[in-house]
Amino acid sequence: METRVAVIAVIAEDYDAAGQINAVLHEYGEFIIGRMGVPYRNKGINIISVAIDAPQDKINTLAGRIGRISGVTAKTLYSGKQ
Repeated sequence: METRVAVIAVIAEDYDAAGQINAVLHEYGEFIIGRMGVPYRNKGINIISVAIDAPQDKINTLAGRIGRISGVTAKTLYSGKQ
């Protein structure tokens, strides 16, 4: 199965969304290379980056599920290398 490397950038404006985000990420744990979360207290938001190596449909599904959580935005950036 062909995989792609990508970074999913997540901005959570709702503090209570953290549990939902973590639950979704846990489901895709086998594909996640690493993740970093940064609380930006001045603005009351959390910034999360997720590095992933997975089939493109899995990446799209993960980003879509996270992006549908209330108060959360998710965007994906793909590597040019396959």
